[in-house]
Amino acid sequence: MSLTLFIGNKNYSSSSMRAGVLLRAFEIDVYERFIRFDSFAPGSAFKRQVAEFSPAGSVPFLVDDTVTDASGKPLVIWDTLAIIEYLADRFTDLPIWPKDAALRARARSLCAEMHCGFSALRNHCIMNIGVDLSRQGRILWRDQPTLRRDIARIENACEEIMLWSKGPYLAGNFGAIDAFFAPVIMRLKYYDLPVSETLQRYIDIHCAHPAVAEWITSAIDTAEFIDFEEPYRLSTEI
Repeated sequence: MSLTLFIGNKNYSSSSMRAGVLLRAFEIDVYERFIRFDSFAPGSAFKRQVAEFSPAGSVPFLVDDTVTDASGKPLVIWDTLAIIEYLADRFTDLPIWPKDAALRARARSLCAEMHCGFSALRNHCIMNIGVDLSRQGRILWRDQPTLRRDIARIENACEEIMLWSKGPYLAGNFGAIDAFFAPVIMRLKYYDLPVSETLQRYIDIHCAHPAVAEWITSAIDTAEFIDFEEPYRLSTEI
């Protein structure tokens, strides 16, 4: 096995979902290795295990043992944007990005915006797959104007690129941008946040994609309650 993807808990780790869904969608042969979230403090079991492979101290990261770095060790790629670009470079026959140059540029722009923006959605709606957080979603929608602005921007971005690509996914066929938006879709779905009709249709078709549906099922089946990832629930509510 040449590729190994190291991931965190599937119900909580939004970045792991991006890389995992992309690899599944294109049926790229990869071994998936799980590193459990116990704590993100220095010296935690999670940090120690990650440090054996990646200097970034976080998941996901991809290890390609067919390529070596300057020290002769297997190549490690961290950060989801870097992982996606590495896969696109290695598997040039796969339509990970749109063929059209202009549409490809727009898809990359939106991935970059998603990568570093939408802080209100990230901070208030921590990803938690399979959990009914609709009550909290209603409270957040009422009380957090920055969250409403984030969702308005997501609606506009999705509607604009789908008008260009003609759908059914963001850039036409399922690709990198859809994998990158997957954690956002999980937040919108499980917090049951109000969205436009166009975005709701995309949420439905996105969740029905086999790669996404498989991740959701696995996230629910393997979920465990971790208190520092749960701002809205108590363990007794499970």
